[in-house]
Amino acid sequence: MKANIKTNIIWLIIMVAGFYLINTLILVGVVNAFIENMLVTIGINIILATGLNLVIGFAGQFSLGHAGFMAIGSYATAIITSSMETPAGFYIALVVGIILSIIAALIVGIPTLRLRGDYLAIATMGAAEIIRIIINNLKITGGASGIFNIPNLASWPTVYVMVCITTIIIVNFIRSRGGRAVKSVREDEIAAEAMGINIFRWKLLAFVIGAATAAVAGSLHASYLQTIGPNDFNIMESISILIVVVLGGVGSITGTFVAAAVLGVIDTILQNFGTLRMVIYSIALILLMVFKPSGLLGTWELSLQRIFKHKRKTGGVAND
Repeated sequence: MKANIKTNIIWLIIMVAGFYLINTLILVGVVNAFIENMLVTIGINIILATGLNLVIGFAGQFSLGHAGFMAIGSYATAIITSSMETPAGFYIALVVGIILSIIAALIVGIPTLRLRGDYLAIATMGAAEIIRIIINNLKITGGASGIFNIPNLASWPTVYVMVCITTIIIVNFIRSRGGRAVKSVREDEIAAEAMGINIFRWKLLAFVIGAATAAVAGSLHASYLQTIGPNDFNIMESISILIVVVLGGVGSITGTFVAAAVLGVIDTILQNFGTLRMVIYSIALILLMVFKPSGLLGTWELSLQRIFKHKRKTGGVAND
């Protein structure tokens, strides 16, 4: 427990330092509006991908329904902030979106998480499509036209803070007793159940946490872009999130950060190529998967304990 508290405090200091570093770069003009938009996009993708990585990489459940939970968060924020154009309204909408996505995750997860592999992927994909179709046919959501002129209440500091909060929650869960139970279910459900672990409860919990983080990302997406529509949350959006997870390394939170940053930079650079950019983007992904099938980092994680341990070892060698 003491080690975890110490690690969290050190990471918190690093996060605060990162915040002031970006803020300084913006003030001196190194980071312009274009780069700032890229950073926001990367941040939202990190939140989405870390939540999905918890479900796929650590709980071992192949889900393709992430876009549906993202849609719930987006529309909750769009509807509520259109009436309450204040920061308080945004955070109320954020909480409402999280609660609604948790309820939706329970409704979807209780019957479907008993399935495995491709069957679960198809079931969750269908659930996400149901959510999108419902949104597409409601008057309050603007139907197929979507919602425009959403109050811009989320800036890069908001996204940065949310990235930090969601990452801390997910990483601490993975390192907790519950996280070890989830990983044991991933490795061997029969053995985990034989050891007295309630496999369904832990799979459902991981699924719910992933859905809640997707709602957070959806809220930021709607408030920052100020325009959303049902087609923004189709199956291709779920696949895009899955690409980040697979590219970074299934089961690596560090890899998710790296992959989201790499893809965000590549996508931004290729915007000057017009429609050709998607071809170049796809070729880059194919090459990465061919030469690095386990992802950029595999299951490797950046660990402060590993760094400090390495320093102590090198220090000891130097003294000898």
